[in-house]
Amino acid sequence: MSMNHQQLKNIIEATLLTAGRPLSIDQLLTVFGDDEMPSKDDIRKILNEIDEDFSDRGVQIKQVSSGYRIQVKQELAPWISRLSEERPVRYSRALLETLALIVYRQPITRAEIEDVRGVAVSTSIIRTMIDRNWIKVVGHREVPGKPALYGTTRQFLDYFNLKSLSELPPLADIRSIDDIQRDFNLDIIDDGEVGEDVDHEKISRMESELEDITGDDEQDITEIIKEKSDKSISASTA
Repeated sequence: MSMNHQQLKNIIEATLLTAGRPLSIDQLLTVFGDDEMPSKDDIRKILNEIDEDFSDRGVQIKQVSSGYRIQVKQELAPWISRLSEERPVRYSRALLETLALIVYRQPITRAEIEDVRGVAVSTSIIRTMIDRNWIKVVGHREVPGKPALYGTTRQFLDYFNLKSLSELPPLADIRSIDDIQRDFNLDIIDDGEVGEDVDHEKISRMESELEDITGDDEQDITEIIKEKSDKSISASTA
């Protein structure tokens, strides 16, 4: 059975709208039968056409690491967020500094993160990022104790609307943790306070652990990383 161009567009648009997650080209092809299968180039062209159709509307097609999805345009988030009955997710500076080190120095161990930040990394911070599927254990350092090496996941890229790590701003362009907040539209709280993480069940334990974390919140995150980068790299190759 042959399909006309408009039918293909309608099927692809409806598939993305109902999927609830990013879909790759191969995944989009699975909705078609053998006798109606478009080519991958046809799918890409149609995705571009749909995105052009959305140019003056409130949604867009966005390509992220896992594939393509239909999403609300970022500039409309202040209005759309009012529909949610849940409080916005909030993150401590300690969590974002730890995440920044994993992103830019991966693979990296917890001890190396602590060496760069100069303070202990709370277990709840690592657990929160793992629970959100932002980071995972990607290996173990070949040193006594074989500590876990952490790296980012596809879900991290999807969450921050990135196709790959190459789309991250160069480290030299990041002036402070506040720039990360603006770039990724995050709500930051001071260390010692609890972030309202809707995916985390153990807030009380997280609060007690975060209260033990101290540090100079005003210090430039780039400066923190660069100050001890040589030492961190030396430790990672020891």
